[in-house]
Amino acid sequence: MSKKVAKICKLQFPAGGARPGPALASAGINMPQFCSAFNDATRDRNGDMVPVIITAYEDKSFDFVLKTTPAANLLKKAAGVKKASGDQKVVSGTITVDQLREIAEYKMPDLNANDVEAAMRIVAGTARNMGIKVEGFEG
Repeated sequence: MSKKVAKICKLQFPAGGARPGPALASAGINMPQFCSAFNDATRDRNGDMVPVIITAYEDKSFDFVLKTTPAANLLKKAAGVKKASGDQKVVSGTITVDQLREIAEYKMPDLNANDVEAAMRIVAGTARNMGIKVEGFEG
């Protein structure tokens, strides 16, 4: 017999840096157990923000699914900027087409795209909204 789902939470934590706190308390799970499992699973992602979907069950057990780092974080890191522009017309940084392709390939499992070119257009749109220019990309 399957367990009864109590709650599904979508949260973000730094890789290897989940700690018990109010965000996890609202999920109604065993916080120390989740933190150790999450931190072990994300140790290799060195400081990236990691979105996670936690499925909490009525018996306080849980499952979680790790997602890829948000495109905005990857774009800021690639462009070497701390903060993106709030205005699309103000260029806050630039990236190359190769960097765009690398980010798109990494994000493919979480994007609604059939091929890398479509994923590149999605990520380029995010970059454009952040004021990051993609050199040599017409998409």
